[in-house]
Amino acid sequence: MSIFTVGAYDIIDLVYNRFKNAATQIVTTEQFLPIVPVQEDTNVGAEYIFEPSKPEIVEQLIPKSLKTQLYKAIRDSFASEHGARMTAMHKATDNAGELKDQLTLTYNKARQAAITGEILEIVGGAEALND
Repeated sequence: MSIFTVGAYDIIDLVYNRFKNAATQIVTTEQFLPIVPVQEDTNVGAEYIFEPSKPEIVEQLIPKSLKTQLYKAIRDSFASEHGARMTAMHKATDNAGELKDQLTLTYNKARQAAITGEILEIVGGAEALND
């Protein structure tokens, strides 16, 4: 924040992966600094008394709010990363299972072909002895 306050940057944006679910992460860009003011409702005629004063509240609240916003972005990115890893590992496990099944089938076919070949050789040899 101090770099922004001295004027080194005009705008600071947060770019992070927002967690939607384990399979979906949404790349999100939010303006971090300067804080965009909320439009005040001009229809409200009530006057509020602030204790401590408005400037003191803002001086304490804004840094805490910015830290919380940054912390939320970091936690969302961590959750998105773990979700993506979990999804990738699940797909890898499924693919390994399919590959194992295909290799088992190929092995069984080759073994059966070898057994059939040996039986044919034995039957051919027995036929040759009978002739």
